[in-house]
Amino acid sequence: MDMHDARDAGAARLDDPWYDALASGWDGPDETAGPPRRARPPAAEEVYTEVHGSAAFQEVRRRYRRFVFPAVAAFLLWYLAYVVAATTVPGMMARPVVGALNVAMLAGLAQFATTFLLTWAYARHARLRRDRVALELRWVTQEMMRGHGR
Repeated sequence: MDMHDARDAGAARLDDPWYDALASGWDGPDETAGPPRRARPPAAEEVYTEVHGSAAFQEVRRRYRRFVFPAVAAFLLWYLAYVVAATTVPGMMARPVVGALNVAMLAGLAQFATTFLLTWAYARHARLRRDRVALELRWVTQEMMRGHGR
């Protein structure tokens, strides 16, 4: 039988090296022999709906939004202020600060610095305020998908 046979499309073969029956938990005995198999794990939709409604998930989302929305708003205002200043007051933006460095160049460099600062602040916030809870949620979700605990 050819691996690419049309009637077997989508079906995993037991001799397929990528098929891992032990990891999937579906390697139990036949239902006609011996004790009954353990209950089938819940569907992914059920698990993710339950997790989505949990207080822990809502807390992760709330923490994310409390950081991201103000940070994005502040950065966009800062960027728009730069663009508006560059177009409405070109004389001020062309004013030399030090040597050939003018206000526009300083503001442009500050945009880059702000981007890096915001990236660092986001990563720090995620690490300190969300990652641990998100990792616990992931663990709970995986356990629920295997049919352990609820």
